Amino acid sequence: MRCPFCGAQDTKVIDSRLANEGGQVRRRRECLSCSERFTTYETAELNLPRVVKSDGKREPFDIEKLRRGMLHALEKRPVETDRVEDAINRIRHKLLAQGEREIESRRLGDWVMDELHALDHVAYIRFASVYLSFEDVDAFRELIERLEKDLTPEMRKSQMPLITE
Repeated sequence: MRCPFCGAQDTKVIDSRLANEGGQVRRRRECLSCSERFTTYETAELNLPRVVKSDGKREPFDIEKLRRGMLHALEKRPVETDRVEDAINRIRHKLLAQGEREIESRRLGDWVMDELHALDHVAYIRFASVYLSFEDVDAFRELIERLEKDLTPEMRKSQMPLITE
């Protein structure tokens, strides 16, 4: 590590500690030339893959875009912010675990659908209507019928009704 005071290349580590809940390493260093002390922070640099859109365009993964899309689907729904952030973190973790440089937007969308299905069925249907490009009411009906078949009796009691009569 180069000394920020004199520019010398030789420094030694005096002390190392975990910082930011273990996400960083804080190091106290001393320059061997000028004896000045300074602090550095190390973090792991993880590269998220680029997203390949259906038209072939590639763009960097944008966690804020993911968050906006999920929050839009969850608008005015009784889902805690912590649960939404946990879902976003699970998707981000899947992206990192893939170890790929690129990921198809379709795959990413499927992961979002899975997370929304677990969070809130109304948000799931809202997102699906855009993601799956529903053409008519029958497409909505089919998705709702499939969703209702998948629900266990316990889930039916805990979820608000999908369609109110």
